[in-house]
Amino acid sequence: MTLTLDDDGHLTDHTLWTPVVAQILADTLDVTLDEIHYRILGEVRAFFDKYHHSPATRPLIKHLSQTLPDDEINNAKLQALFNTGLVARHVNRIAGLPKPPNCL
Repeated sequence: MTLTLDDDGHLTDHTLWTPVVAQILADTLDVTLDEIHYRILGEVRAFFDKYHHSPATRPLIKHLSQTLPDDEINNAKLQALFNTGLVARHVNRIAGLPKPPNCL
């Protein structure tokens, strides 16, 4: 599968995202996606659909805490799940969304 990515490794067209695409993008972080990952990615995409932008770290964690309370999401858990300290950037990338505006 050939994906068209921008210079930062994000899909150029977020509507082409699928779970298979998510795993291809997650492979770059040595992450094997499972149910909790897909719940998180689904909520990140729902945030994007509602607010029309990718969430930065604080809004991302707040949104996930409210929408997935049983998963007890916090920054450390996201870092562990997605194998990165750049949580917002890489969670949005794996969710097929643009890089948040305030990320390096």
